[in-house]
Amino acid sequence: MGTIALVCFVIGFIILVFYGIQLIIIAFRESTAWGLIYLFVPFGSLYYVVTRWQKCKSPFLKSLLALPFIFFTFYVVTTGAGGPGYEMIDTLP
Repeated sequence: MGTIALVCFVIGFIILVFYGIQLIIIAFRESTAWGLIYLFVPFGSLYYVVTRWQKCKSPFLKSLLALPFIFFTFYVVTTGAGGPGYEMIDTLP
């Protein structure tokens, strides 16, 4: 089960990176200043996506496809569904 969790995590990570790069490209296409704000100003990316929703809607919503993969990974890792050995962590002093 641990291998499946790792594969799901990698798939989710790839989805997030791919669509995150697309959003960065959209910001830099508008202007270099917006691209730098998107990258370095806290909540600048959120402001950009909200104020330019028509341009950013598709990559943003597609990036949400990664959430089930990431949630499944953390579920498997934090519960006993990971297989033998995970139960031993609970018994450590």
